Amino acid sequence: MKTNPPPARLVCGILARNQDLLLRAEDLLTANFGPIIIRSETIPWDFSRYYEPEFGPNLIRRWVCHLPLVPAENLPEFKKKTITLEEKLRDPLGNRTINLDPGILTLYNLVLATTKGYTHRIYLGDGIYAEVILIYHQGAFQPLNWTYPDYRTAICLKFLAACRASLLQARLTP
Repeated sequence: MKTNPPPARLVCGILARNQDLLLRAEDLLTANFGPIIIRSETIPWDFSRYYEPEFGPNLIRRWVCHLPLVPAENLPEFKKKTITLEEKLRDPLGNRTINLDPGILTLYNLVLATTKGYTHRIYLGDGIYAEVILIYHQGAFQPLNWTYPDYRTAICLKFLAACRASLLQARLTP
C-alpha cells in the first residue's frame, strides 16, 4: 500500500547583489510559489568568494518561507522553476544577479535542490540532486558535515525553527 509523505513547507534561500534585486526576487517567488509568510533577517554573505566573479562583492542573503503546503516530491520542479527565475534577472552581460536555493522543510529535515552532484547528494532526475542540509534532532536543527556556513548561522536556524513551527501548526489545524 502506497502512502504519501505529509506535506512540507517550501523555503528558498535568496542570494543577491543588492536589496533591490532581493525584493525583485521575492516578487518573482511570490508570483510563482504563493505568498511569503516568514522572512529571515537579511545578512551579509561573506562566507566565501565563490560567487564574486559572477555577482560581484558585498552580497546579501535572506531566506523566505511560502504559505502553501507542498508535496516533497515537487522539489525538482521547484529547482527548475527557480533556475528560470534566475534567468529573468540576469544583467546585460548575461551574469546572474541572484541565486535561488529552493528547499523542502519537513518536521525532520531541510533538503535543498542543486544541479551539482557530489558524494552525499542523491540524483532525482532531470539534472537535479537532493541534499539533506540540516536534520531536526533534540529540539533543534542540527548541521551536518557538509552544511553550508550560512545555513549554520543563528539567523537561519531561527528562521527555520519558525518555519517548522508554522508547518506543525498547519498540519494540526483541520
